[in-house]
Amino acid sequence: MKYRFKSYDYLIYLISYLFFALYIADIRNALPFSEPVAIPSWIYLILAVICNAWVLPIPGIHPRTPGRIEKAPEAEEIEAIPEKVALPKPEKKPVPSSKEKLEKGLSKTHKGFVERISSVFRRSKTIDANLLTELEETLVGTDIGVRTAYTIFEYVQQNVGKVTDPEQAMDAIKTEIETILKKRENNLAVPEGVKPFVIMVTGVNGSGKTTTIAKIAHRLISEGKSVIIAAGDTFRAAAIEQLEHWASKVGADFIKSHEGADPSSVAFDGLQAAIARGHDVLIIDTAGRLHTKENLMEELKKTKRVLDKKLSGTPHEILLVLDATIGQNAIEQTRQFNNALGVTGITMTKLDGSSKGGVIVGIANEFEIPIRYIGIGEDMDDLQPFNAQSFVNALFLDN
Repeated sequence: MKYRFKSYDYLIYLISYLFFALYIADIRNALPFSEPVAIPSWIYLILAVICNAWVLPIPGIHPRTPGRIEKAPEAEEIEAIPEKVALPKPEKKPVPSSKEKLEKGLSKTHKGFVERISSVFRRSKTIDANLLTELEETLVGTDIGVRTAYTIFEYVQQNVGKVTDPEQAMDAIKTEIETILKKRENNLAVPEGVKPFVIMVTGVNGSGKTTTIAKIAHRLISEGKSVIIAAGDTFRAAAIEQLEHWASKVGADFIKSHEGADPSSVAFDGLQAAIARGHDVLIIDTAGRLHTKENLMEELKKTKRVLDKKLSGTPHEILLVLDATIGQNAIEQTRQFNNALGVTGITMTKLDGSSKGGVIVGIANEFEIPIRYIGIGEDMDDLQPFNAQSFVNALFLDN
């Protein structure tokens, strides 16, 4: 706390020291003057203390209050600023439905396949020989394959009398494509009483096998089934690590071996573990080097034999994963893998990133193999069970 002293306070303070000096001199008999009256030395000491007490601020005895401080002018009252109205939180975008995802996923194929065909009809209002010739060339130039192109073209030719305008012609093509795809609509289902249900997944490297396995496992686990995954692609350490990561992420059990191990032994260990641990489904990854390599096909055949020897009738499903971005090459891959293994199901991936998805029509027309799933995105739910009508409706959207 600050104290305010007056000018005479400093004088009294000095006098207190003068009396103190006299006290010291008196007790030593060294006073600089002769006292007219004998004064006890302690009188000087008391006077020194009194003078000090006058100057020093002693609470309760001699307080020295600070000078009066003028009251600061009150701050001008600031006009209250009205609170800003809270902005509404942006609404969360609704999660797109399966139909919307499918339409978006097939938009590139729509442009690369359907738009090419419809552009032929837009250039003419009548169905004549010139239009049919142009239609034939356009169909052959798409990714559905020559055989399927002529299947569709012949269907249009046969209905020329009924088809009188371009819109009807497009409807006829749409109907024929749906008829072809409908024959291959057969979703993968785990039958009652089969445990473990063994799925052997094949396909070349880069086709999307690993993520397809993860998505199928995720779907099966969400249905209440227990899943174990065996990393049979032992030629690539990265493939094992990636698959183990996905298995952990979706909550599936996992079996692996070291890089370079015999793939069929990993498949055998996986089946043995599935039986011992009571898993509902075993999914086996396989090596995916070029499908033209004879030794790869022999390894796949060996894996199939080992599984059947361990548990008769396995694998129950040989699922071929195909990449939509490779176009007509997918037809040849299907032929090679089917001849070697007897493929029982097909999954077409990366449809959302390709304009060549029309190849699925060619595969459905040339091979009597069910189409199990289609991949239209990277999310776990973007692997959809194949439905011919939904697929064609999305493919021919706005046509």
